[in-house]
Amino acid sequence: MEESGTRERIFIALVAIVLVVIIVALLFFNSNTQPQVLYPAEVRNYQGENLSSIADVRENAIAGIQFINVSTYRLTVTGLVDRNLQLTYDDVINSNQKYMKVVNIHCVEGWQATILWEGILVKDLLQEAGANSSATVVIFYASDGYSTALPIDYIKNNNILLAYKMNNLTIPPERGFPFQLVAESQYGYKWIKWVTKIEVSSNTNYLGFWESRGYPNNATLR
Repeated sequence: MEESGTRERIFIALVAIVLVVIIVALLFFNSNTQPQVLYPAEVRNYQGENLSSIADVRENAIAGIQFINVSTYRLTVTGLVDRNLQLTYDDVINSNQKYMKVVNIHCVEGWQATILWEGILVKDLLQEAGANSSATVVIFYASDGYSTALPIDYIKNNNILLAYKMNNLTIPPERGFPFQLVAESQYGYKWIKWVTKIEVSSNTNYLGFWESRGYPNNATLR
């Protein structure tokens, strides 16, 4: 009986060792086969300030990476405006003054990144469309169904960018091409990517994707 029990314990120990070896091998294999995106041409220092890598901005989209066809893309500006706009990618970039500034993005998950953003001012688009003086809110919509809203005074007073470059590179699809909102001083869920529509509104009760699921509509950094 004692010899039989010993053999059983040895067998169980061997099985456990084999399982551990298999698990370690699988982890090693997966870690070396999953591609890691590199951005070798990105700027990592701007006017003496060290920048994070584009890779430090994590992917947390609600429906996966969006791959937008630039030739058919249109940015719509609508709502309480004198003129509805339907702008191509080139229209947005080439018909507006361009700006650059370093802005930190802070995620509620705890990570942050310091990036050099290049884009146009949202308020310039609102002016082009003729935003109504009664408007109080700007609602942003993305190609994946995401949305979020910010006060129009915040947009205007803080020179909020609609960015098409980060660290001097065109924003890649996994980071929001063609446009990402640079919602400085706001938590990351206000930094909407893959922007397709901007609606000028007076609906201060509008709740975006995460806001309608319990996140505060006021996402000001604390």
